[in-house]
Amino acid sequence: MNNLTKIASLASLALVTLPSLLYVAGVLSLDAVKLTALIGTIAWFIATPLWMDRKSKISGEATAN
Repeated sequence: MNNLTKIASLASLALVTLPSLLYVAGVLSLDAVKLTALIGTIAWFIATPLWMDRKSKISGEATAN
C-alpha cells in the first residue's frame, strides 16, 4: 500500500508540473493545463499524506491554551 501511494503521489505531481511545460511548448491549451493541474493538485493532497505519516513532535498538552 505504501509503494502504491508513493506512485500515486509522484504521478499526481507530474500532473501538476508537466502540463505547464507542455503549455510553454505550445502543445496544450491553457484550459487543459488548468484542469490537469487542478486534478493533480487534488490527487497530490489526497495521496501524499497517506505515505508521509508524520508524527507531531509537540505533545497535545503543549499546544492547548
